[in-house]
Amino acid sequence: MIRWMIVIFLMLVFISALTPWLNKLGFGKLPGDLRFKLFGKERYIPLTTTILLSLIASLVSQII
Repeated sequence: MIRWMIVIFLMLVFISALTPWLNKLGFGKLPGDLRFKLFGKERYIPLTTTILLSLIASLVSQII
């Protein structure tokens, strides 16, 4: 259980570090990704991007 939590944490850190690069490729601006301002801060919920990256990761894991 602890091992999975560490893996998930490391993946979140890795993905958040790659966010600017992914935005340049168009991820984060897909239809279904939500951006809104709340209390003076911009909030971002990447629903479509998350689904797309999950599908890509799933395909890569099946090939390997």
